[in-house]
Amino acid sequence: MFEFITDEEERGQVGIGTLIVFIAMVLVAAIAAGVLINTAGFLQSSAQETGEQSSSQVSDRLQEVDTTGNVSGSVVDKVNITVTQAAGAGEIDLRNVTVNWVGPDGTYTIVHDSVGDGATSADSNFSVTELKDADDSSPVLNDPDDRLKMTFDLGDGNKPDELGEGEEVTIKVNTMSGATTTIRFTVPQSLDGKQGVEL
Repeated sequence: MFEFITDEEERGQVGIGTLIVFIAMVLVAAIAAGVLINTAGFLQSSAQETGEQSSSQVSDRLQEVDTTGNVSGSVVDKVNITVTQAAGAGEIDLRNVTVNWVGPDGTYTIVHDSVGDGATSADSNFSVTELKDADDSSPVLNDPDDRLKMTFDLGDGNKPDELGEGEEVTIKVNTMSGATTTIRFTVPQSLDGKQGVEL
């Protein structure tokens, strides 16, 4: 009539319960570990990508080599800026460069002349001439030895206006990666009898 449970049977039931709890804990820990590993991998790739972008913003910039002006009468009607890669910079395509020109007659946005009128709201265009380009990659700077000339035609229907004696200009050259190079120059106080000047 009465059925007695022995100590051995009770211990067996407790052991099975403990085993089930242990297996459940192991499964939960495995799932949590998988989530943590995936999250760590995602964060690492995001951090690496952010680091590369930040590095490009600092290093992928232009370096000014020389700035000259073409003189017509008593004004400068053309500005030529020779550029190269800054130290540690990667490839820089001048077709993707945006120039912010701040001069005595206002502020202008200037882009490469290959950019069509419908594709931009820029005020004007600049052209590029290769001075030194061993692999004919112009208008892309891909070697520290490359030298390309950016030419800005002023006035005569173009913006900005021609520059007079003693006038100052600041331009900011922004590459596609977001790096900025600031170039400042001043027209000499006297242009009489000159055809070209160092700015």
